[in-house]
Amino acid sequence: MRILLVEDHVELSHWLSKALQDAHWSVECAMNGADADSLLHTQEYALVILDLTLPKMDGLEVLKRLRARGSKTPVLILTARGGLTERVQGLNLGADDYLAKPFELSELEARVKALLRRTRGHEAVTLTCGALSFDTVSRQFRYGAAPLALTPREYAVLEVLITRAGLAVSKEKLFDEVFTLADDANPDAIEIYIHRLRKKLDPAVAGGVAITTLRGIGYLLQERHAE
Repeated sequence: MRILLVEDHVELSHWLSKALQDAHWSVECAMNGADADSLLHTQEYALVILDLTLPKMDGLEVLKRLRARGSKTPVLILTARGGLTERVQGLNLGADDYLAKPFELSELEARVKALLRRTRGHEAVTLTCGALSFDTVSRQFRYGAAPLALTPREYAVLEVLITRAGLAVSKEKLFDEVFTLADDANPDAIEIYIHRLRKKLDPAVAGGVAITTLRGIGYLLQERHAE
């Protein structure tokens, strides 16, 4: 799933982007409010991390416009403005959470996870499909009794599929969730990661899962039934 990080401090933006990517999220960055507003007009994100003091357009204005369009995308305000007035204003405009700088990365990650779980509309911490399980708190996959070793792209594809287990997911939807606008790729790249995942989801595992291709529709993660 993709996160939009809106932060004009270059070093902080790079550091946060790398940390979030290391935690297996796809991250797109905007360095000013106008670019963020434009991206939020045309792209879908699972979460927005939004600084308030931005060039070209203030973060509160970005938030105001987002909510005026009816978007329910969760927004975590991340800013050096730590005063009560700014916090109340941001929350009144529709922010979902607020974290003042400086902060610990572990706290930011915990708040991001909590907001994403809340957005999914349930409090379950473990998603399962057959022998495959995904702990949404530790963000770890297990297959059978063993941890499942995945590359970042494989992880991102499988996360989308397990959150929609039993439902078809189009190639275009997977691409939009996994890749950012900065990536030099096209939707056909998804086929590579589906192929790699199928090799890792060993059919010999009892109660295992399969990724089924539904021609013209997309991909379906489902429990593998014995033949």
